[in-house]
Amino acid sequence: MLTILRVWRLVVLLTVTVALAPIQLAAVLLKLPAQRQIPVLFHRFVARVLRVAIDVRGAPSTERPTLFSANHASWLDIVVLSAIVPVSFVAKSEIARWPGFSMLAKLQRSVFIERRRGKAREGVSEIQARLSTGEDLVLFAEGTSGDGNSVAPFKSAMFSAAEIDVGAGRKPVVQPVSLAYTQLDGFPLGRRSRHRLTWYGKMSLPSHLWGVLGQGHARVVVQFHTPVRASDFASRKELAAHCQRVVTEGHSRAISGRLDAPSRAPAARVAAQAEALPPPA
Repeated sequence: MLTILRVWRLVVLLTVTVALAPIQLAAVLLKLPAQRQIPVLFHRFVARVLRVAIDVRGAPSTERPTLFSANHASWLDIVVLSAIVPVSFVAKSEIARWPGFSMLAKLQRSVFIERRRGKAREGVSEIQARLSTGEDLVLFAEGTSGDGNSVAPFKSAMFSAAEIDVGAGRKPVVQPVSLAYTQLDGFPLGRRSRHRLTWYGKMSLPSHLWGVLGQGHARVVVQFHTPVRASDFASRKELAAHCQRVVTEGHSRAISGRLDAPSRAPAARVAAQAEALPPPA
């Protein structure tokens, strides 16, 4: 039965992906507003099929451009964040060569950057170019995905992108975001079981994807913290340290169950819009 569930989910996801891809491609080429909304609807559908419940705390910034600075624990982070806000992602250049996933990343207008030493300036310029057009971006500031049990120090180099002037002497908004995978089938996830949803290190992506396709109901807590600007800090290192500290605190509260009251408006909006999508079996 588990294999049947996995195959059914995979077929459904592939069918919807193939159907929406040319529509999204046309929207991107023609620069239509739909290029921002189609990925949101698509990822909400993916979350429903995979039975991932998204618990939103706080409110995402509505000011454009916003650079969302988040911790990173899984490829599921893309699904989760895209299901809440219309964003593009800052991704490592290798993803542009991954079969299948590269297409999805390009359709969502990801910014591909080289993380090698000496290439940071080029990456910053690319991020700034997108921010200057009013685009909202997600930066996974740890530089790689972790096991979901803790938050690694944020790398400061890419935060210099937030020092750009986007008009009238105004800097982009930077909003720290913490993600924590907290439950599976109603049971809390511990340090030794969180890997069932998180993907990191040398874990095989196809194997992990196949495993998630067979999982039950999962819960992820996403907390949007107080927005700041680069001009609030003396340096990009201080900005990165602040974001890392806030995200770490939010992540720690979530995995320990010490959560603040949920933000009703964003959570209700996600749930209401998801109701219009076809339900999984």
